[in-house]
Amino acid sequence: MYKKILIASDGSEGAAKAFDAALDLAQQHKAELTMICVEELPNFPASVDEVIEEKRDLNGQFNRVTGHARAKAKEAQVKFDAQVMVGRVVPSIVEFVERKSFDLLVIGFMGHSALYNRVIGGTTNRLVQLAPCSVLVIK
Repeated sequence: MYKKILIASDGSEGAAKAFDAALDLAQQHKAELTMICVEELPNFPASVDEVIEEKRDLNGQFNRVTGHARAKAKEAQVKFDAQVMVGRVVPSIVEFVERKSFDLLVIGFMGHSALYNRVIGGTTNRLVQLAPCSVLVIK
């Protein structure tokens, strides 16, 4: 049923659970699995040094996440690719899904306070609304 599955990861525990579910689905469906990690830099950095430091921290975090995912996918004999990009999380993921024609987007549930979700809207909620494919949310 699924040929191309995208797992969006922010390196959190919820994203790790979502990766495991996506890997199982990819194995079952003999599908390609791709991971996307989006580095969202501060909107108004105080200095160039702040941007450089933030980018270095995120690169280290996402290199660990993608390296671990790559090893698990290889062990499961699933075709795997990982992409790390800089941008706004939701628009970057939605555009990537559209451009690469994924059948399924798998994401971990990331909760904020009820007030935050009512006022701002959560990343998970916005991806469910905007993604042009099926979305599986893992809790």
